[in-house]
Amino acid sequence: MGVTAGRGAWSGAGGFLLDTHVVLWLLAVPGRIPPDVLDTLGDRRNVLRVSAASAMEVATKVRLGRLPQGAGLVGSWSRRIAELGADPLAIGPEHALRAGSMAWEHRDPFDRILVSQAQHENLALATVDAAILALPGVRTLTW
Repeated sequence: MGVTAGRGAWSGAGGFLLDTHVVLWLLAVPGRIPPDVLDTLGDRRNVLRVSAASAMEVATKVRLGRLPQGAGLVGSWSRRIAELGADPLAIGPEHALRAGSMAWEHRDPFDRILVSQAQHENLALATVDAAILALPGVRTLTW
């Protein structure tokens, strides 16, 4: 069972991997995230990571016209992620192999990589994605 922490209840170690929607909200509409969660994510003692999968997901959505307001973000991705105080997380073969092997019916490849990375890197996944929250064995920060 995943340990879910939210509304200021976080006490885990290791840091956080930000789901793509959380990255977008932090950059464009931080009001969608409760103040106590913003405080937790903004605490520089906490490690924040953003997956290369999120960069690919944003670029893909921009290309397909599903995130037209994100075009500028594609060109400034690295700088904007650094402004959040986050470090990039590359996708390694261990992440890809775990993601492809997970016994999880969820077919979204971006979510599969994020879950795999969070587990492999001992990070809590900051997300409100119901499919991820329902998956056993994933530590999350949610609200």
